[in-house]
Amino acid sequence: MPKAFVCGCAGLTLGHEERAFLRESDPWGFIIFKRNVEDRDQLRDLIRSFRECVGRADAPVLVDQEGGRVQRLAQPRWRAYPAAGVIEAGLVPSEAETAARLIARLIAYDLREVGITVDCAPVLDVAQPATHAVIGARAFSQRPDRVAAMGRAFAEGLLAGGVVPVVKHLPGHGRARVDSHHELPVVDATRTELERDFLPFAELKDLPMAMSAHVVFSALDPVGPATVSRIVVQEIMRGEIGFDGLIMSDDVSMKALRGPFDERAQAIYDAGVDIVLHCNGELEEARAVAYAAPELSGQSLRRAEAAVAAAVLPQVLDLEAAEAKLACIKTTLGAG
Repeated sequence: MPKAFVCGCAGLTLGHEERAFLRESDPWGFIIFKRNVEDRDQLRDLIRSFRECVGRADAPVLVDQEGGRVQRLAQPRWRAYPAAGVIEAGLVPSEAETAARLIARLIAYDLREVGITVDCAPVLDVAQPATHAVIGARAFSQRPDRVAAMGRAFAEGLLAGGVVPVVKHLPGHGRARVDSHHELPVVDATRTELERDFLPFAELKDLPMAMSAHVVFSALDPVGPATVSRIVVQEIMRGEIGFDGLIMSDDVSMKALRGPFDERAQAIYDAGVDIVLHCNGELEEARAVAYAAPELSGQSLRRAEAAVAAAVLPQVLDLEAAEAKLACIKTTLGAG
């Protein structure tokens, strides 16, 4: 069985040491960043090389392709898409949901074309007036009901294109006032206020994958960030929200977490998170994560298999018509 982690690589191709590491450690999945992307042929070769190393043709390959400023496959070789908040703000609700579904369907087309089967989107964080720029327009709305509706439409578009959505950042990153890439956010909102933020995740609890937030919620666990808090993972994510899909950590190399990487990973597993995500391609860090990672088994294996199975063959897409509709949407939104 594969081990319960996802890793990246340093560049455009896999080096000798990276290939040996992948063969030996057998990570469940592989994540792509801009540093790994030159053009379609290069990216297909990189993804093919990863799957050859782990010996699984259906091994998940992930990317963050949301639209707006978070697009790892970018212009000029790929289409640009508007940010989530721009879509919601610029259109009436029914049109916004149609646009989100169409945009996600086109994103899925882009991803499947090169072999990517998992998109770390949609963002279900509920925006606040003081939401940190790390989320910003990545959030659909300040209204939980609209976040849920738009997130559902986006997820449906991805699934129609044969790509698995990953809802993030469970149980909600919108109240954070600092960037968890650089420091640990502490949210002092009341339990009642937090329950408002849980709503989009509860509405989409049937989806196959979610990503956790490196945020301390004082009303839930005053010490541990959600990712490493058994209270938050078991009582809130699994219990109150009712999410039974595969839960993957946000990047374990983010500075919101502290300590050696094997200890960070072990704390995440101990909390009940299924998969640890390591993104930066630093091989020694990845080795430490792999050392701590168990083989997938039990409920985590069931959830992982269900997530892979959700990446079914895409429905037929009239690409020319879809691109024409996208152009109209972008004109209406004033998006480039």
